[in-house]
Amino acid sequence: MPTPVAVPGRHLYRVTEAMKLLSMSRSFIYEQIRAGRLRSVKQGRARLIPAAAIQTYVQMLIDESEVSL
Repeated sequence: MPTPVAVPGRHLYRVTEAMKLLSMSRSFIYEQIRAGRLRSVKQGRARLIPAAAIQTYVQMLIDESEVSL
């Protein structure tokens, strides 16, 4: 019997999906992109957020909240 192969997680998310993952509005997501706090890429006309960028952004928010405590 062949060994099952793990299906890789998603690498790119549309802005609407990132909105749900981060519980943030569309305008706030775009504001964070413009400010350079959340990385994104363009594929044709679509703006996509790399999964790694979402993880980095969440960690940055955690780090910022720990500094302010």
